[in-house]
Amino acid sequence: MTYGRESIDLPEDRGCLRWVLGVPLVLIHAVNAVVVFSAVRFGPAGDWDDQGYAGLTVACGCAIALSLLGLAVTAVPSVRRAMGPWWFAPPAVLGVIALVRAAALS
Repeated sequence: MTYGRESIDLPEDRGCLRWVLGVPLVLIHAVNAVVVFSAVRFGPAGDWDDQGYAGLTVACGCAIALSLLGLAVTAVPSVRRAMGPWWFAPPAVLGVIALVRAAALS
């Protein structure tokens, strides 16, 4: 079957396109979830543990950066059309958790 114009939005290409775009997004979100989990689960040993606080600050910074990367990839118009708007939820939720954890360190 031929179409009047060439496009990546052809119905038969939708499934493959979702896989190609979804796998990197899932990998970004999985790494982000592990970093957020480690930032929430493991804390400093006490008020004297400067290295623990520094490690948590780095973990929260990495989680926020990964959330911004996930949001940026999802915001690309071709990805947004193919994947749908619900893909904005995981990086937004993980980013908010990381921000709250970073704020709780102060």
